[in-house]
Amino acid sequence: MEPRLGRTAGILIALIVPLALAAVVGVALTWPTGPAQTVRELTDSGVTFHSARVTGTELESCEGSVEDRQPDGTVPDEVECLRVEATVSGGEHAGQQVEVWATAGVGARELPAGTRITVERYPAADGEPEIWAWQDFDRALPLAALALAFGLVTVLVAGMRGARALLGLVFAFAIIGAYMLPGLVAGTNPLVVTLAGSIVIMIVVLYVAHGLSLRTSTALLGTMIGLAVTTALGVVGANAARLSGVASEDAFQLSLLLGENGASALRGLFLCGVVLAGLGVLNDVTITQASAVWELRAADPDADRRTLFSRAMRIGRDHIASTVYTIVFAYMGASLPILLLVQLYGLPLRITLTGGFFAEEIVRTLVGSIGLVLAIPLTTAIAALVATTATPSRHRVAAGLHQH
Repeated sequence: MEPRLGRTAGILIALIVPLALAAVVGVALTWPTGPAQTVRELTDSGVTFHSARVTGTELESCEGSVEDRQPDGTVPDEVECLRVEATVSGGEHAGQQVEVWATAGVGARELPAGTRITVERYPAADGEPEIWAWQDFDRALPLAALALAFGLVTVLVAGMRGARALLGLVFAFAIIGAYMLPGLVAGTNPLVVTLAGSIVIMIVVLYVAHGLSLRTSTALLGTMIGLAVTTALGVVGANAARLSGVASEDAFQLSLLLGENGASALRGLFLCGVVLAGLGVLNDVTITQASAVWELRAADPDADRRTLFSRAMRIGRDHIASTVYTIVFAYMGASLPILLLVQLYGLPLRITLTGGFFAEEIVRTLVGSIGLVLAIPLTTAIAALVATTATPSRHRVAAGLHQH
């Protein structure tokens, strides 16, 4: 290894290794212990969920409820209800015939014989018999088929690198499910959970997908800087906008279920959401910018750092423009039902945009976008510095050969 290349690798190691060790230690010290807190433990209801197959349906008249409220606010005296007959598919109740009432909006055409559904079983209590209730359609098979198709397409197009990326994705889900979410529920400091978990995820994902190299290390360093900026801005934005995390009925219900840790957990959940929403985009832009610099250097070995930075930033500016659109439209797509409700209610635009739900989405979008925009020039500058050291120019190579 050349002396200059060795110094460059040493500097990257000196910057990345302490951050990586701090993240691993943070995860180890804050790893949630003891049994996971669940709704079943809170309610001790003994409710179980079972797969079933529809054997028949029948429309009947039922008394109207709040779920059947009309647009003018009235509740009809009678509505049509769909009674579903089904056979439990597995478990200790396999083969049992049950009757459940489908939720409003589900029609008989959507439930032909053989349709797989999920039902809830409430055990007998206080002299009352057991109760079976509709839960939802059983979507395991189509979702598994889509996931398999996604995996096959990724591997066929991207080869082994795509397969390694899928392995990294599995690891990321494992860290989120086993560490970050339980840590938030337990009331662990959300900043520690977010940063430690995200850094560990990015280290594994980047090196598994792209290999151990100076290029990948440069992208990782840029991603870490972007994560730090995003987290800091998320804290500032949440405090300045007084966001509590309780901006929807689901969030309020979650706060009640979490008990005394509910409020802090939801604030932490919002912060984790800000960082995780930007994590994949940061990974995308940093690895793209690092690769662009290396390819530009290979195409023109005599280009100096300033020239490499300028050329790569022309690519980076296009990437910024397209990625910002991606972030905004992704959030708009996820919020489309709320946007339609706002349109129907006709609320003033200022009141709408500054309300809790939209304020959270606006802060999340802007914070992620700022972190993204700043990460691109920082990563490009680091990559230009490392690439010019790692790959000498033709003149330096010729001079070395002449000396020999």
